[in-house]
Amino acid sequence: MELDLIKSKIHEIRGFRIMLDFDLAELYHVETKRLKEAVRRNINRFPPDFMFELTKDELDSLRSQNATIEKGRGKFSKYLPFAFTEQGVAMLSSVLNSDISIEINIQIIRAFVFLRQYALSHDDVNKKLALLESKYDQRFQDIDAAIHYLINKDKKKSDQSKRNIIDYNKSESE
Repeated sequence: MELDLIKSKIHEIRGFRIMLDFDLAELYHVETKRLKEAVRRNINRFPPDFMFELTKDELDSLRSQNATIEKGRGKFSKYLPFAFTEQGVAMLSSVLNSDISIEINIQIIRAFVFLRQYALSHDDVNKKLALLESKYDQRFQDIDAAIHYLINKDKKKSDQSKRNIIDYNKSESE
């Protein structure tokens, strides 16, 4: 199974990285209905931070973001899908006890770990860029202020030459 295929099926909802029940069922080569039955029989293994049911709005949002989640008659279940977090996917291996589910679970967990490591390294780069940006931003502001001062200084001199000179030394009778 390709890591890219699995990564493409990982979405972000409610601050969690999740996989949807129908994507997992496809990967495990089982019907979505059977996967949901196995989960419902073992519902105590799936607390809300392991698995939750999407709302209609969340599902519609996912459909609008991803062309792969199809909409239309016969294209999707009439029931809202379950969303499994990384821990929920790991728990699925104990519920779906087949060789394929164990093999797929290992690959899915690797994909979650890869995405987490990527996000952490991405945050480090963003922090370094922000630090550099603030450091050089101040320098550029100082240079910009100096240039404006020099430009305005020359303009003030030229404006001064056009003014009528008021001389207090001249007598008022002139």
